[in-house]
Amino acid sequence: MKNKSFLFLFAALLLCSCTEKKQIAPVPVREDIEWMDVWLPNTNDTELPRVLVIGNSITRSYYPQVNHLLKGKAYVGMLCTSKSLGDPAFLQEIDLILKNDKYDVVHFNNGLHGWGYTEEQYAQSFPDLLRTLKTGAPTAKLIWATTTPIRQGDGMSDFDPRTDRVIERNKIASQAIAGQNVVTNDLFTLVIDHPEYYAGGDGTHLVESGVAELAKQVTNVITQAIQDIK
Repeated sequence: MKNKSFLFLFAALLLCSCTEKKQIAPVPVREDIEWMDVWLPNTNDTELPRVLVIGNSITRSYYPQVNHLLKGKAYVGMLCTSKSLGDPAFLQEIDLILKNDKYDVVHFNNGLHGWGYTEEQYAQSFPDLLRTLKTGAPTAKLIWATTTPIRQGDGMSDFDPRTDRVIERNKIASQAIAGQNVVTNDLFTLVIDHPEYYAGGDGTHLVESGVAELAKQVTNVITQAIQDIK
């Protein structure tokens, strides 16, 4: 009888434990449309350093120019996604790409999606991003690109309220990478005083002249990282 009572109590505790775990498991905050865009050229070539740029549609806009400017210097791949820090699928997507090749440089950004996540959740998730990168690309030079501001108004002269959150996320990222041997590419500062880079756009994406400036700076920072490898 005692044994039956003990087994019943054990089963009840186990069930309670499982129920609690299910209750605290985070539910991903998803957008109405989620997307992922991957481009990995020169997959069979080994003569040049291999670079991966990770980001969103901003990254996707400057990637072609970066790829062109680094032609003959590196093989440049791209992983662009709408997934955000806080969503486990974001790290799973990165892990999937890193498993397929060895990267010498990884240039990464995340910050313009996942508005349903708080900045506290963003901060809690950033160390997981660094661990994923360092596990999947243990010898790679890591470059964090700051998130660019969002504009609004006539001539894009004003800042969208979400820019305050971008600033906070950039601050969180800066604190997270301190002492982690990660270089910062400050794209936020590059465009903050240039509303003309957004003129005629949606306030988030840059027009051709702005994209060209982003591509130029990204190329320069990656080029320096490549030189540091040699």
